[in-house]
Amino acid sequence: MKLTTRYPFSAAHRLHSNQLSEDANWAVYGRCNNPYGHGHNYWLEVTVAGEPDADTGMLVDRRQLDKCVSEEILSRVSHVNLNEQVEELKDLVPTTENVAYVFADWLKSGWGKHFKDGAVRFDRIRIYETRNNRFEIQANEVRQ
Repeated sequence: MKLTTRYPFSAAHRLHSNQLSEDANWAVYGRCNNPYGHGHNYWLEVTVAGEPDADTGMLVDRRQLDKCVSEEILSRVSHVNLNEQVEELKDLVPTTENVAYVFADWLKSGWGKHFKDGAVRFDRIRIYETRNNRFEIQANEVRQ
């Protein structure tokens, strides 16, 4: 069985590669290359998998999942500039593709601290950058 929970957060970023010229950056990223950055109201979805507990009938204590996601991800990225304030993104272009890899890595790395018994596992995350753009990564695709 799987459960997916959604979490809103807001953050800013600038899409800019130091490997490209100014003209090439504008050609690739357009207005998302604005030197002052721009912001998004993102939605993060976290999906967990496992079997419901025989006693509670629940797959996971949602308060525990909320705490895990808050500590491992949201506390690090809510209302920040991803380029400047997130160490793991300082040397990456903070496209939502790269952000998804970083978030999945954080969640996978911190999972055991919150769910010691292994009864529920991290399955995937999705990040909605806009109404039209959604990025997804499976737990087994994390680059650790």
